[in-house]
Amino acid sequence: MTYQREFKQRLSVAVIGAGNHAYRNIIPCLHHLPVRLQAICDLNEELARETAGQFGCRAYMNPADLFEQEELDAVFLCVSPKLHPYLAMEAFEAGVHVWMEKPVSMRAYEVERMIEKRSGLVSVAGFKKAFMPSTEKAIEIAHSDSYGNLQSMLAVYPMSIPDHGREVLESGQFTDWLGNGVHPLSLMLAVGGDVEAVTVHHSRSGRGVCLLDFAGGAVGNFHMASGPHPIERYSFYGNNWHLEIENSLRVTLQRGIPHEYNKTWNYVPEGTDTGAIVWEPQNHLATLENKALFTQGMYGEMKYFCDCILEGRQPQRGSLEFALKLMKVYEAALLSNGKTIAIS
Repeated sequence: MTYQREFKQRLSVAVIGAGNHAYRNIIPCLHHLPVRLQAICDLNEELARETAGQFGCRAYMNPADLFEQEELDAVFLCVSPKLHPYLAMEAFEAGVHVWMEKPVSMRAYEVERMIEKRSGLVSVAGFKKAFMPSTEKAIEIAHSDSYGNLQSMLAVYPMSIPDHGREVLESGQFTDWLGNGVHPLSLMLAVGGDVEAVTVHHSRSGRGVCLLDFAGGAVGNFHMASGPHPIERYSFYGNNWHLEIENSLRVTLQRGIPHEYNKTWNYVPEGTDTGAIVWEPQNHLATLENKALFTQGMYGEMKYFCDCILEGRQPQRGSLEFALKLMKVYEAALLSNGKTIAIS
């Protein structure tokens, strides 16, 4: 880990949006990134000035003034998804790289507009669950030779889907399906790849399943659960092994235990190359590995954004192209109502 004050090369950045989430999660991540915070921008003048004063930078109430008066390398957007496309394109026009919080927009076509205006600049979306250490381990193992081809996956997450999906899209309603449904969907796409079709079956309460047909041949089941936290779980099944992520933190790799019916009597055979491997944060240590900024993927997504800029490369994970694929899945699920919707 390198801390902000230790980096030899740093990006000049600003944060647009100084609300509770930005103050609690986004700005604290900057302490661990190769950046120099130059400005805070928020429509609330008192909030902008108070926050900027705390971090020793300048305050703005108008993004246009920010882009005109500051020499910025990048901007972090933490505002409503209704504003993300406009602010992102304004930043692109100013030659500034853009990181934006999820969800990136209200509709898929808005992501297409951002891609058109990007002009070779770097843009990463804050799909934190695609950047969790547990997700990175799942990607590593699911693409290893020993795992075998990914066959299916199960995501369990507290969620419901509106039964008037077309109206939601046409009227621009912000629902929990957009605000939080993108969390498990982004994790599933990060591990499984492109989605070819979506089918949703749900009850009158909006609970049910969202079935994803992946281009690679796997099938995903997003079970929209109800109940108190913790209730989040992911399972990935391959030909040889399967892997589970529980409550975002605990990762269990099941490698199988050799057996023959009517013959095998020992469930702990000799050696260490069978059975389960478990990884989880060491909560007895005063370290970074058990802090939410790191375990939930927020540090990972923001560090990846900075690295892409400094290394002069376009992102693969969390890119606008990834966001577009995710938004198409989000929209198809709203329109399904029991029918299979193909993703173009």
